[in-house]
Order: sequence, then C-alpha cells, then structure tokens
Amino acid sequence: MGRLTTHVLDTSTGLPAANLSLALWALDPDGARRLLVETRTNADGRVDRPLLEDATFVPGVYELIFRVGAYFWTNGANLPDPAFLDEIPLRFGVADASGHLHVPLLVSPYGYATYRGS
Repeated sequence: MGRLTTHVLDTSTGLPAANLSLALWALDPDGARRLLVETRTNADGRVDRPLLEDATFVPGVYELIFRVGAYFWTNGANLPDPAFLDEIPLRFGVADASGHLHVPLLVSPYGYATYRGS
C-alpha cells in the first residue's frame, strides 16, 4: 500500500520547520485543481499522518504548496516586504503509487531544495 509524506527543515536555523502550513492539490488532465489536504507540520517538521495513503494515493500529478513566508514572519525572520519566498509550489508526478514517496523541503528565507525521498 502506497503513501505520500513530507517534512520541512529550516536550514537557516538547522531545525525542523514546526507549524508550517501546507496544502496538497491534485492536478487533473483537464487542468482543474482539486484541494486534497491542508495541514501544518508538527514539532518535528513533519505532518502527523501521510498526506495520502492506500486508495487515496493514485498515479497522477500533484502540487504541494508550502507557505514559507508566513512561517518565517511568524518566527521572527528579518524579511523584506514582500518576502523573497512566500509560497513554494512543488509540482511532481506519481507513476507508481504502490510504494512510499517522500517529498522533503529544505528551506531558508532566500532558497530551497527538494528531492525524491522514500
């Protein structure tokens, strides 16, 4: 049974990004977007349960939107207005939904990186 998970690390502090808001969208072939999940990270920078699992995790195109601007403002980062990074959209495809797909985000106020985890 497959599942989709994520976590966020704040590379400016070297700590998990706790209480960061994120949303998962499905992108349909006709271009429509469907909101699947809205949640926040826990104290470890992870969500408390998989974003999708079992029958809800199917092949397709998804987009995770991480609301990093609000996270950095709330945590007292010295940011310009507007912030360089506000929302980070990560669009990815899932060809095989039978395994564990992990999509981590490493973020600072001025840059980010991601990769396909497992």
